[in-house]
Amino acid sequence: MSANYILNNPAWLREIPSHWDCKKIGSLFTERKVKVSDKEYPPLSVAKIGVVPQLDTAVKTDAGDNRKLVRIGDFVINSRSDRKGSCGVSELDGSVSLINIVLTPRNLWNSRYVHYLLRSQPFSEEYYRNGRGIVADLWTTRYSEMKSILLPIPPRPEQDQIVRFLDWKVASINKLIGVKQRQISTLKELMQAEIEKQLHIYSVVDTVHVKQLGTFFKGGGFSRDNLVEGGGYPAILYGDIYTQYEYKTSVITHSIDSNAYDASRKIVKSDIVMAGTGETKDEIGKSILYRGDEVVAAGGDVIVFRPNEGINVEYLLYQLYSQAALKHRYIHGKGDIIVHIYPAALGDMLISFPDEENQVKAVERIDEIIDQVKKAIASLTKEISILREFKARLVADTVTGKIHVRDVEIPEYEFSEETDLAGESDEQDYEDSTEGEE
Repeated sequence: MSANYILNNPAWLREIPSHWDCKKIGSLFTERKVKVSDKEYPPLSVAKIGVVPQLDTAVKTDAGDNRKLVRIGDFVINSRSDRKGSCGVSELDGSVSLINIVLTPRNLWNSRYVHYLLRSQPFSEEYYRNGRGIVADLWTTRYSEMKSILLPIPPRPEQDQIVRFLDWKVASINKLIGVKQRQISTLKELMQAEIEKQLHIYSVVDTVHVKQLGTFFKGGGFSRDNLVEGGGYPAILYGDIYTQYEYKTSVITHSIDSNAYDASRKIVKSDIVMAGTGETKDEIGKSILYRGDEVVAAGGDVIVFRPNEGINVEYLLYQLYSQAALKHRYIHGKGDIIVHIYPAALGDMLISFPDEENQVKAVERIDEIIDQVKKAIASLTKEISILREFKARLVADTVTGKIHVRDVEIPEYEFSEETDLAGESDEQDYEDSTEGEE
Protein backbone atom coordinates (compact mmCIF):
# COMPACT_ATOMS: atom_id res chain seq x y z
CA MET A 1 0.00 0.00 0.00
CA SER A 2 1.22 3.52 -0.78
CA ALA A 3 2.28 5.98 1.90
CA ASN A 4 -0.43 8.32 0.63
CA TYR A 5 -3.06 5.60 1.13
CA ILE A 6 -1.95 5.04 4.72
CA LEU A 7 -1.92 8.74 5.58
CA ASN A 8 -5.31 9.49 4.05
CA ASN A 9 -7.26 6.70 5.72
CA PRO A 10 -8.40 6.23 9.32
CA ALA A 11 -6.26 4.04 11.56
CA TRP A 12 -8.65 1.10 11.48
CA LEU A 13 -8.11 0.68 7.70
CA ARG A 14 -4.33 1.11 7.53
CA GLU A 15 -3.49 -2.52 8.24
CA ILE A 16 -6.06 -4.35 6.14
CA PRO A 17 -4.59 -7.12 3.91
CA SER A 18 -3.06 -5.83 0.68
CA HIS A 19 -5.39 -7.90 -1.51
CA TRP A 20 -8.54 -6.37 0.08
CA ASP A 21 -10.27 -3.42 -1.55
CA CYS A 22 -11.47 -0.25 0.13
CA LYS A 23 -14.60 1.62 -1.03
CA LYS A 24 -16.88 4.40 0.14
CA ILE A 25 -20.26 3.58 1.63
CA GLY A 26 -21.93 5.72 -1.04
CA SER A 27 -20.63 3.41 -3.79
CA LEU A 28 -21.65 0.24 -1.92
CA PHE A 29 -25.13 1.12 -0.63
CA THR A 30 -28.13 3.20 -1.56
CA GLU A 31 -30.31 4.79 1.08
CA ARG A 32 -33.87 3.49 1.25
CA LYS A 33 -36.10 6.47 2.08
CA VAL A 34 -39.56 5.20 1.17
CA LYS A 35 -42.10 6.31 3.77
CA VAL A 36 -44.70 3.77 4.81
CA SER A 37 -47.24 3.13 7.52
CA ASP A 38 -46.64 0.69 10.37
CA LYS A 39 -50.14 -0.62 9.67
CA GLU A 40 -49.00 -1.86 6.28
CA TYR A 41 -45.46 -2.82 7.29
CA PRO A 42 -45.05 -4.14 10.86
CA PRO A 43 -42.91 -1.98 13.16
CA LEU A 44 -39.35 -3.11 13.83
CA SER A 45 -37.03 -2.09 16.66
CA VAL A 46 -33.37 -1.32 16.06
CA ALA A 47 -31.66 -2.55 19.21
CA LYS A 48 -28.18 -3.60 20.27
CA ILE A 49 -29.01 -7.20 19.40
CA GLY A 50 -29.99 -6.14 15.87
CA VAL A 51 -33.24 -5.50 14.00
CA VAL A 52 -36.12 -7.27 15.74
CA PRO A 53 -39.93 -7.10 15.81
CA GLN A 54 -41.13 -4.23 17.95
CA LEU A 55 -42.71 -5.67 21.06
CA ASP A 56 -44.75 -2.61 22.01
CA THR A 57 -46.77 -2.27 18.80
CA ALA A 58 -48.79 0.57 20.30
CA VAL A 59 -45.86 2.99 20.04
CA LYS A 60 -46.72 5.73 17.55
CA THR A 61 -49.49 3.75 15.85
CA ASP A 62 -50.98 7.06 14.76
CA ALA A 63 -47.83 8.00 12.83
CA GLY A 64 -49.49 7.37 9.46
CA ASP A 65 -47.10 7.12 6.50
CA ASN A 66 -44.30 8.48 8.66
CA ARG A 67 -41.93 5.55 8.96
CA LYS A 68 -39.23 4.08 6.74
CA LEU A 69 -39.60 0.92 4.71
CA VAL A 70 -37.18 -1.92 5.50
CA ARG A 71 -36.69 -4.96 3.27
CA ILE A 72 -35.00 -8.26 4.07
CA GLY A 73 -31.24 -7.77 3.64
CA ASP A 74 -31.28 -4.02 4.37
CA PHE A 75 -28.83 -2.74 6.96
CA VAL A 76 -30.49 -0.42 9.49
CA ILE A 77 -28.59 1.84 11.88
CA ASN A 78 -29.92 4.20 14.53
CA SER A 79 -28.36 7.60 13.88
CA ARG A 80 -28.56 8.87 17.47
CA SER A 81 -25.35 8.84 19.50
CA ASP A 82 -27.09 7.49 22.62
CA ARG A 83 -28.15 4.42 20.58
CA LYS A 84 -24.58 3.52 19.67
CA GLY A 85 -24.38 -0.10 18.58
CA SER A 86 -28.08 -0.31 17.70
CA CYS A 87 -27.97 -1.65 14.15
CA GLY A 88 -28.01 -4.78 12.02
CA VAL A 89 -29.12 -6.52 8.85
CA SER A 90 -32.88 -7.07 8.85
CA GLU A 91 -34.22 -10.57 8.31
CA LEU A 92 -37.75 -9.15 8.05
CA ASP A 93 -39.76 -6.75 5.90
CA GLY A 94 -41.16 -3.96 8.05
CA SER A 95 -40.89 -0.31 9.06
CA VAL A 96 -38.68 1.72 11.37
CA SER A 97 -38.83 5.24 12.79
CA LEU A 98 -37.35 8.11 10.78
CA ILE A 99 -34.34 8.46 13.06
CA ASN A 100 -32.94 5.25 11.54
CA ILE A 101 -30.87 5.07 8.33
CA VAL A 102 -31.81 2.20 6.00
CA LEU A 103 -29.08 1.02 3.61
CA THR A 104 -29.59 -1.33 0.66
CA PRO A 105 -26.45 -3.06 -0.71
CA ARG A 106 -25.69 -2.24 -4.37
CA ASN A 107 -23.62 -5.39 -4.88
CA LEU A 108 -23.96 -9.03 -3.95
CA TRP A 109 -22.34 -8.81 -0.52
CA ASN A 110 -22.55 -11.56 2.04
CA SER A 111 -25.20 -9.94 4.21
CA ARG A 112 -23.76 -11.54 7.36
CA TYR A 113 -20.39 -9.96 6.58
CA VAL A 114 -22.14 -6.59 6.28
CA HIS A 115 -23.86 -7.33 9.61
CA TYR A 116 -20.56 -8.00 11.36
CA LEU A 117 -18.64 -5.18 9.66
CA LEU A 118 -21.12 -2.38 10.26
CA ARG A 119 -21.77 -3.51 13.84
CA SER A 120 -18.03 -3.61 14.63
CA GLN A 121 -16.53 -1.16 17.09
CA PRO A 122 -14.11 0.47 14.59
CA PHE A 123 -16.91 1.25 12.14
CA SER A 124 -19.24 2.44 14.91
CA GLU A 125 -16.63 4.92 16.13
CA GLU A 126 -15.96 6.14 12.60
CA TYR A 127 -19.69 6.46 11.91
CA TYR A 128 -20.45 8.66 14.92
CA ARG A 129 -17.23 10.65 14.40
CA ASN A 130 -18.68 11.78 11.06
CA GLY A 131 -21.92 12.99 12.62
CA ARG A 132 -22.75 16.63 13.06
CA GLY A 133 -26.53 16.95 13.20
CA ILE A 134 -28.62 17.51 16.29
CA VAL A 135 -32.01 15.83 16.76
CA ALA A 136 -33.82 15.92 20.12
CA ASP A 137 -30.65 17.46 21.67
CA LEU A 138 -28.59 14.42 20.62
CA TRP A 139 -25.68 13.99 18.21
CA THR A 140 -26.73 12.23 15.02
CA THR A 141 -25.19 11.05 11.75
CA ARG A 142 -27.07 11.26 8.45
CA TYR A 143 -26.50 9.36 5.24
CA SER A 144 -25.08 12.44 3.57
CA GLU A 145 -22.42 12.53 6.28
CA MET A 146 -21.54 8.84 6.14
CA LYS A 147 -21.36 8.32 2.35
CA SER A 148 -17.63 9.02 2.29
CA ILE A 149 -16.72 6.54 5.04
CA LEU A 150 -14.42 3.86 3.63
CA LEU A 151 -15.11 0.17 4.22
CA PRO A 152 -12.75 -2.78 3.85
CA ILE A 153 -13.91 -5.18 1.11
CA PRO A 154 -12.34 -8.64 1.05
CA PRO A 155 -13.02 -10.91 -1.94
CA ARG A 156 -16.42 -12.61 -1.74
CA PRO A 157 -14.99 -16.08 -0.90
CA GLU A 158 -13.11 -14.50 1.99
CA GLN A 159 -16.26 -12.69 3.16
CA ASP A 160 -17.97 -16.07 3.26
CA GLN A 161 -15.12 -17.60 5.26
CA ILE A 162 -15.06 -14.67 7.70
CA VAL A 163 -18.78 -15.16 8.28
CA ARG A 164 -18.36 -18.90 8.87
CA PHE A 165 -15.52 -18.23 11.32
CA LEU A 166 -17.34 -15.48 13.22
CA ASP A 167 -20.63 -17.36 13.34
CA TRP A 168 -18.75 -20.30 14.88
CA LYS A 169 -16.80 -18.25 17.43
CA VAL A 170 -19.63 -15.86 18.26
CA ALA A 171 -22.02 -18.79 18.78
CA SER A 172 -19.63 -20.27 21.36
CA ILE A 173 -19.34 -16.96 23.20
CA ASN A 174 -23.09 -16.38 23.08
CA LYS A 175 -23.71 -19.80 24.60
CA LEU A 176 -21.38 -18.95 27.49
CA ILE A 177 -23.15 -15.63 27.97
CA GLY A 178 -26.50 -17.44 27.90
CA VAL A 179 -25.35 -19.85 30.62
CA LYS A 180 -24.37 -16.96 32.87
CA GLN A 181 -27.60 -15.08 32.15
CA ARG A 182 -29.59 -18.17 33.13
CA GLN A 183 -27.51 -18.45 36.31
CA ILE A 184 -28.47 -14.88 37.14
CA SER A 185 -32.15 -15.67 36.53
CA THR A 186 -31.90 -18.75 38.74
CA LEU A 187 -30.24 -16.75 41.53
CA LYS A 188 -33.03 -14.19 41.40
CA GLU A 189 -35.66 -16.94 41.57
CA LEU A 190 -33.91 -18.57 44.54
CA MET A 191 -33.65 -15.20 46.27
CA GLN A 192 -37.35 -14.55 45.82
CA ALA A 193 -38.16 -18.03 47.13
CA GLU A 194 -36.02 -17.45 50.22
CA ILE A 195 -37.63 -14.04 50.83
CA GLU A 196 -41.03 -15.71 50.58
CA LYS A 197 -39.92 -18.35 53.08
CA GLN A 198 -38.82 -15.74 55.61
CA LEU A 199 -42.15 -13.93 55.30
CA HIS A 200 -44.07 -17.09 56.25
CA ILE A 201 -41.76 -18.85 58.68
CA TYR A 202 -43.09 -17.05 61.78
CA SER A 203 -46.55 -17.15 63.34
CA VAL A 204 -48.85 -14.34 62.25
CA VAL A 205 -50.14 -12.07 65.03
CA ASP A 206 -51.93 -9.46 62.92
CA THR A 207 -53.26 -8.96 59.37
CA VAL A 208 -54.16 -5.46 58.21
CA HIS A 209 -54.72 -3.43 55.04
CA VAL A 210 -51.76 -1.32 53.92
CA LYS A 211 -53.89 1.84 54.21
CA GLN A 212 -54.11 1.23 57.97
CA LEU A 213 -50.33 1.48 58.27
CA GLY A 214 -49.81 4.97 56.85
CA THR A 215 -50.92 7.47 54.23
CA PHE A 216 -50.70 7.56 50.44
CA PHE A 217 -50.13 10.55 48.17
CA LYS A 218 -48.99 11.00 44.58
CA GLY A 219 -45.91 12.78 43.33
CA GLY A 220 -46.00 15.53 40.74
CA GLY A 221 -45.02 19.07 39.87
CA PHE A 222 -42.30 18.40 37.29
CA SER A 223 -41.51 16.35 34.19
CA ARG A 224 -38.48 14.97 32.36
CA ASP A 225 -38.04 18.40 30.78
CA ASN A 226 -36.91 19.67 34.20
CA LEU A 227 -34.05 17.17 34.53
CA VAL A 228 -30.57 18.72 34.73
CA GLU A 229 -27.06 17.30 34.48
CA GLY A 230 -24.95 17.95 37.56
CA GLY A 231 -26.03 20.08 40.48
CA GLY A 232 -29.74 20.61 40.87
CA TYR A 233 -32.00 18.95 43.40
CA PRO A 234 -32.65 15.21 43.83
CA ALA A 235 -35.70 13.77 42.09
CA ILE A 236 -37.15 10.33 41.44
CA LEU A 237 -39.31 9.43 38.45
CA TYR A 238 -41.67 6.47 38.28
CA GLY A 239 -39.51 4.72 35.67
CA ASP A 240 -36.50 4.92 38.01
CA ILE A 241 -38.28 2.66 40.48
CA TYR A 242 -38.06 -0.36 38.20
CA THR A 243 -34.90 0.53 36.25
CA GLN A 244 -32.53 2.30 38.66
CA TYR A 245 -33.15 0.90 42.13
CA GLU A 246 -33.65 -2.40 43.94
CA TYR A 247 -35.43 -2.73 47.30
CA LYS A 248 -33.75 0.20 49.13
CA THR A 249 -31.72 3.24 48.17
CA SER A 250 -30.04 6.19 49.85
CA VAL A 251 -28.71 7.64 46.59
CA ILE A 252 -30.95 9.34 44.00
CA THR A 253 -29.56 9.44 40.46
CA HIS A 254 -31.61 12.23 38.86
CA SER A 255 -31.68 15.98 39.51
CA ILE A 256 -34.09 18.76 38.57
CA ASP A 257 -33.93 22.56 38.48
CA SER A 258 -34.84 24.68 41.48
CA ASN A 259 -38.19 25.93 40.14
CA ALA A 260 -39.42 22.39 39.49
CA TYR A 261 -38.13 21.25 42.87
CA ASP A 262 -40.00 24.02 44.67
CA ALA A 263 -43.23 23.07 42.88
CA SER A 264 -42.89 19.32 43.46
CA ARG A 265 -44.22 16.95 46.07
CA LYS A 266 -41.47 15.50 48.25
CA ILE A 267 -40.40 12.26 49.87
CA VAL A 268 -38.32 11.91 53.03
CA LYS A 269 -36.38 9.15 54.77
CA SER A 270 -38.43 5.96 55.40
CA ASP A 271 -41.02 6.75 52.74
CA ILE A 272 -41.82 3.95 50.31
CA VAL A 273 -42.21 4.97 46.65
CA MET A 274 -44.18 2.85 44.21
CA ALA A 275 -44.47 2.92 40.43
CA GLY A 276 -48.02 3.93 39.51
CA THR A 277 -47.41 3.32 35.79
CA GLY A 278 -45.46 0.73 33.83
CA GLU A 279 -45.35 -1.29 30.64
CA THR A 280 -46.05 -4.56 32.45
CA LYS A 281 -47.92 -5.67 35.54
CA ASP A 282 -44.58 -6.71 37.04
CA GLU A 283 -43.51 -3.06 37.02
CA ILE A 284 -46.58 -1.39 38.45
CA GLY A 285 -46.62 -1.12 42.22
CA LYS A 286 -42.94 -2.05 42.51
CA SER A 287 -41.74 -0.53 45.77
CA ILE A 288 -38.50 1.12 46.87
CA LEU A 289 -37.69 2.20 50.43
CA TYR A 290 -35.91 5.56 50.53
CA ARG A 291 -33.16 5.58 53.20
CA GLY A 292 -31.41 8.87 52.40
CA ASP A 293 -31.35 12.10 54.39
CA GLU A 294 -32.10 14.50 51.53
CA VAL A 295 -35.64 15.62 50.77
CA VAL A 296 -36.39 14.30 47.27
CA ALA A 297 -38.87 15.46 44.63
CA ALA A 298 -41.28 12.74 43.48
CA GLY A 299 -42.44 12.84 39.87
CA GLY A 300 -45.86 12.21 38.43
CA ASP A 301 -47.07 8.60 38.54
CA VAL A 302 -44.92 8.02 41.61
CA ILE A 303 -47.11 6.79 44.45
CA VAL A 304 -45.71 7.64 47.89
CA PHE A 305 -46.55 5.71 51.05
CA ARG A 306 -45.58 7.41 54.32
CA PRO A 307 -45.73 4.87 57.18
CA ASN A 308 -47.06 5.60 60.64
CA GLU A 309 -44.69 5.81 63.59
CA GLY A 310 -43.67 2.43 65.00
CA ILE A 311 -44.06 0.48 61.75
CA ASN A 312 -41.16 -1.78 60.79
CA VAL A 313 -40.98 -0.25 57.34
CA GLU A 314 -38.33 -2.70 56.09
CA TYR A 315 -40.52 -5.67 56.93
CA LEU A 316 -43.44 -3.94 55.22
CA LEU A 317 -41.25 -3.36 52.14
CA TYR A 318 -40.43 -7.05 51.83
CA GLN A 319 -44.08 -7.98 52.26
CA LEU A 320 -44.78 -5.74 49.26
CA TYR A 321 -42.47 -8.08 47.26
CA SER A 322 -44.36 -11.21 48.31
CA GLN A 323 -46.26 -13.43 45.89
CA ALA A 324 -49.51 -12.35 47.53
CA ALA A 325 -48.66 -8.69 46.88
CA LEU A 326 -47.67 -9.45 43.29
CA LYS A 327 -50.96 -11.27 42.71
CA HIS A 328 -52.85 -8.28 44.16
CA ARG A 329 -51.07 -5.91 41.78
CA TYR A 330 -51.81 -8.17 38.82
CA ILE A 331 -55.51 -8.26 39.68
CA HIS A 332 -55.82 -4.52 40.24
CA GLY A 333 -53.58 -3.26 37.44
CA LYS A 334 -55.53 -1.46 34.70
CA GLY A 335 -54.64 -1.37 31.01
CA ASP A 336 -52.92 -3.63 28.49
CA ILE A 337 -50.16 -1.62 26.78
CA ILE A 338 -49.55 0.98 29.48
CA VAL A 339 -50.57 -0.37 32.87
CA HIS A 340 -51.66 1.72 35.87
CA ILE A 341 -52.39 1.03 39.51
CA TYR A 342 -53.91 3.46 41.97
CA PRO A 343 -53.30 4.23 45.67
CA ALA A 344 -56.75 2.95 46.63
CA ALA A 345 -55.98 -0.48 45.14
CA LEU A 346 -52.58 -0.62 46.84
CA GLY A 347 -54.13 0.46 50.11
CA ASP A 348 -56.53 -2.51 50.04
CA MET A 349 -53.61 -4.96 49.99
CA LEU A 350 -53.53 -7.24 53.06
CA ILE A 351 -50.26 -7.54 55.01
CA SER A 352 -49.60 -10.21 57.66
CA PHE A 353 -47.22 -9.46 60.54
CA PRO A 354 -45.47 -11.71 63.06
CA ASP A 355 -44.47 -10.15 66.39
CA GLU A 356 -41.89 -7.34 66.38
CA GLU A 357 -38.95 -9.56 67.35
CA ASN A 358 -39.59 -11.94 64.46
CA GLN A 359 -40.09 -9.04 62.03
CA VAL A 360 -36.54 -7.94 62.89
CA LYS A 361 -35.22 -11.51 62.43
CA ALA A 362 -36.92 -11.82 59.04
CA VAL A 363 -35.51 -8.49 57.83
CA GLU A 364 -31.97 -9.40 58.95
CA ARG A 365 -32.11 -12.74 57.15
CA ILE A 366 -33.61 -11.25 53.97
CA ASP A 367 -30.97 -8.49 53.94
CA GLU A 368 -28.28 -11.17 54.23
CA ILE A 369 -29.79 -13.19 51.36
CA ILE A 370 -30.07 -10.15 49.10
CA ASP A 371 -26.48 -9.13 49.83
CA GLN A 372 -25.18 -12.62 48.98
CA VAL A 373 -27.16 -12.83 45.75
CA LYS A 374 -26.18 -9.31 44.67
CA LYS A 375 -22.49 -10.19 45.05
CA ALA A 376 -22.93 -13.37 43.01
CA ILE A 377 -24.86 -11.52 40.32
CA ALA A 378 -22.24 -8.75 40.22
CA SER A 379 -19.54 -11.38 39.60
CA LEU A 380 -21.56 -13.03 36.81
CA THR A 381 -22.37 -9.66 35.27
CA LYS A 382 -18.66 -8.80 35.18
CA GLU A 383 -17.94 -12.13 33.46
CA ILE A 384 -20.63 -11.39 30.86
CA SER A 385 -19.10 -7.95 30.27
CA ILE A 386 -15.66 -9.51 29.70
CA LEU A 387 -17.12 -12.03 27.24
CA ARG A 388 -18.89 -9.25 25.32
CA GLU A 389 -15.69 -7.20 25.17
CA PHE A 390 -13.81 -10.24 23.86
CA LYS A 391 -16.51 -10.87 21.25
CA ALA A 392 -16.39 -7.24 20.10
CA ARG A 393 -12.58 -7.37 19.77
CA LEU A 394 -12.73 -10.67 17.89
CA VAL A 395 -15.26 -9.31 15.40
CA ALA A 396 -13.32 -6.06 14.91
CA ASP A 397 -10.00 -7.83 14.33
CA THR A 398 -11.53 -10.34 11.93
CA VAL A 399 -13.48 -7.92 9.70
CA THR A 400 -10.40 -5.69 9.40
CA GLY A 401 -8.09 -8.58 8.52
CA LYS A 402 -5.93 -8.50 11.66
CA ILE A 403 -6.97 -12.09 12.25
CA HIS A 404 -6.47 -14.22 9.12
CA VAL A 405 -9.08 -16.97 8.83
CA ARG A 406 -8.75 -18.14 5.20
CA ASP A 407 -7.23 -21.47 6.18
CA VAL A 408 -9.20 -22.07 9.38
CA GLU A 409 -11.24 -25.27 9.30
CA ILE A 410 -14.72 -24.66 10.72
CA PRO A 411 -16.20 -27.62 12.66
CA GLU A 412 -19.85 -28.54 12.89
CA TYR A 413 -21.65 -26.31 15.41
CA GLU A 414 -25.07 -24.97 16.33
CA PHE A 415 -25.42 -21.21 15.89
CA SER A 416 -26.71 -19.25 18.88
CA GLU A 417 -27.62 -15.58 18.99
CA GLU A 418 -27.29 -13.65 22.22
CA THR A 419 -30.77 -13.18 23.62
CA ASP A 420 -31.99 -9.87 24.98
CA LEU A 421 -33.13 -11.03 28.42
CA ALA A 422 -33.60 -7.48 29.62
CA GLY A 423 -36.15 -6.82 26.90
CA GLU A 424 -34.06 -3.93 25.70
CA SER A 425 -35.36 -1.94 22.77
CA ASP A 426 -33.81 1.18 21.38
CA GLU A 427 -36.78 2.12 19.25
CA GLN A 428 -37.94 5.67 19.81
CA ASP A 429 -39.64 7.87 17.26
CA TYR A 430 -38.45 11.38 16.51
CA GLU A 431 -39.19 13.60 13.54
CA ASP A 432 -36.00 14.23 11.62
CA SER A 433 -36.43 17.76 10.32
CA THR A 434 -33.65 17.23 7.77
CA GLU A 435 -35.22 14.14 6.22
CA GLY A 436 -34.26 14.06 2.56
CA GLU A 437 -31.22 16.32 2.94
CA GLU A 438 -28.26 15.29 0.82
